[in-house]
Amino acid sequence: MGDYFICPNCGAEVSMKALACPECGSDEDTGWSEDTMYDGMDLPEVGTSNTRSKTSLFQNKYFLYIVAILALLAFVWIYVL
Repeated sequence: MGDYFICPNCGAEVSMKALACPECGSDEDTGWSEDTMYDGMDLPEVGTSNTRSKTSLFQNKYFLYIVAILALLAFVWIYVL
């Protein structure tokens, strides 16, 4: 087979003498963990999102209400006169 093995985490070829996988960073200490592949990448924690804050959502909601009321008033104004 040669002097390498397949990393159980990412499938890369790893030298038998290597202390960790060169692709994902998994090693014996981490148990060839899937999380090791993402260490040091400054990714957001699971469950967090990069969506707009609640305040901006409420501001947009009220803006839509105001636009709808103004459109309704314009419609009524046109048909009353």
